[in-house]
This record gives sequence, C-alpha cells and structure tokens, in this order.
Amino acid sequence: MSNKVYRLTQVLGTADDSGGDAIRTAIKTASGRIRNLDWFQVDEIRGGIKDGEVTEFQVSLKIGFRYEEEDNRVLHGTRRRPG
Repeated sequence: MSNKVYRLTQVLGTADDSGGDAIRTAIKTASGRIRNLDWFQVDEIRGGIKDGEVTEFQVSLKIGFRYEEEDNRVLHGTRRRPG
C-alpha cells in the first residue's frame, strides 16, 4: 500500500427536502470538478424558515480528495516542477 496525500475543500450544499439531499447536491457538484473524492465530514446543518415551516436545508461539509500519484511526487520533492 502506498502513502497517500489528501486535501480538504469546504462546500455548502442546499436542498428543499432534506439534509441528505443537500449533502448529495454538494458532493455531486464537487465530483464534476474535483477528481478522487474519497470522504466527507458534515460540519454544520442549518436551514431557512418561513411562516413556521422549514424552507431549505443547508449543510456545510468538508470533502477529502486524494492527490494523484504524480501530484504526490511534486509534494514530496521527488519531481521538479516545470519552469
């Protein structure tokens, strides 16, 4: 098993129906832009209220993504960056 390096990004997902849907929205959107997503951690759940009813769920989460092997060599100094 090789060593791995991860990076965190923080996102906020929203949905009308549930916190779970807000998480799925955030992860689906992030996965279209970031490769190697491996895990997430919910930091905060909040929402909107109007006339005594919940109108929106907002979930703040951290998503961990793994650097690719090529990126690991750059981070650990075993490959020089161009330029």
